[in-house]
Amino acid sequence: MPTIIKDKSITETPFSAVSAEDADTMASNVLLPLAFWLEHQEELEGRNDVGVWVDADEEVEVLAGFVNSIPVIGLNFPNFYDGRSLSSATILRRTFGYEGELRAIGDVRRDQMEQMQRCGINAFELAQGQDPEKALASLEGFTYNYQVSVDRPAPLFRQR
Repeated sequence: MPTIIKDKSITETPFSAVSAEDADTMASNVLLPLAFWLEHQEELEGRNDVGVWVDADEEVEVLAGFVNSIPVIGLNFPNFYDGRSLSSATILRRTFGYEGELRAIGDVRRDQMEQMQRCGINAFELAQGQDPEKALASLEGFTYNYQVSVDRPAPLFRQR
């Protein structure tokens, strides 16, 4: 089982992202690619052992009607410089009210985790070579933020 950081603790998860070539409607504990999941959505409806992962160039809005029936949504960060999935996280949390596990997958590094968390991501599958203990500590790097975010909807001056 892969090790992830979820809700500020290091844990193992049964869910693993699979490629389009390895996607199968009979598999369990998998995150299926968005296109495959949409194509087979009727067959997968009601299953809590199958999630979906969304690539950075895909629109999360297509999940609007299904969002709260999906136990895990993975957002792919294809490389360190690509932050498009941060917008997807914000849309899922703020616009659609998604309350399940929102997992960052791909090139996830500790330098980005605090910003990912502020956008609503609560689980992190780290890139190879990243130390989970150091990454977990990085989530506590900032005590206060001036800007509003998914995890702190009130601005700092309203908290006083």
